[in-house]
Amino acid sequence: MNYHFEFGWLFEYYPQILKGIAITLQLIAVGGVAGILLGVVCAWARALGPAWAKPFVAAYVELIRNTPFLIQLFFIFFGLPSLGFQLSELQAANLAMVVNLGAYSCEIIRAGIQATPKGQFEAGASLAMTPFETFRHVVLVPSLQRIWPALSSQVVIVMLGSAVVSQIAAEDLTFAANFIQSRTFRAFEAYMVSTVVYLMLAILLRQVLTMVGGYLFPRSAVR
Repeated sequence: MNYHFEFGWLFEYYPQILKGIAITLQLIAVGGVAGILLGVVCAWARALGPAWAKPFVAAYVELIRNTPFLIQLFFIFFGLPSLGFQLSELQAANLAMVVNLGAYSCEIIRAGIQATPKGQFEAGASLAMTPFETFRHVVLVPSLQRIWPALSSQVVIVMLGSAVVSQIAAEDLTFAANFIQSRTFRAFEAYMVSTVVYLMLAILLRQVLTMVGGYLFPRSAVR
């Protein structure tokens, strides 16, 4: 059986593809920034925070890291409305990505904090800094610099995992590919195009994160 490749539909459905790319970028922008901020707060709570907060943060981290992202997404989109929290598809997708990345980035950032020499904490205390001030001004930047490559990889993984948000009808890139193949019956071509776009987005995102890391954490500033 001879299969003939056909990509003529690209000209007809490019608005759907562009919209899908835009929503995927929006998801990773919101999920990446908010997820890392949540991870920083949780890492501080687990490593240096009050004793009463540690069990709650540990439970959150273990729950998210040991359950599928798709189930977390379904719980937020289909489960929370039963409790009175009605979310749109995009809001649920954003929240799921923030919660998921927050748990994984918490453990990555905590590893960086725990690798901080004890002398840095003592230096902060000698300057009459509070534990939070020591964390913010002395510990956080060197810790983030140490773990930035691992954290960047996790952000890329979460971006690729965002493909499942199409299961709740969030109109991301995978949703666009599903829509196109349902109209054209050209599944191979539709998913080939989406695969190439995801690959390009992953490479671009990694490069952007590398540049951001170089800007935020110049080596001379943390030595």
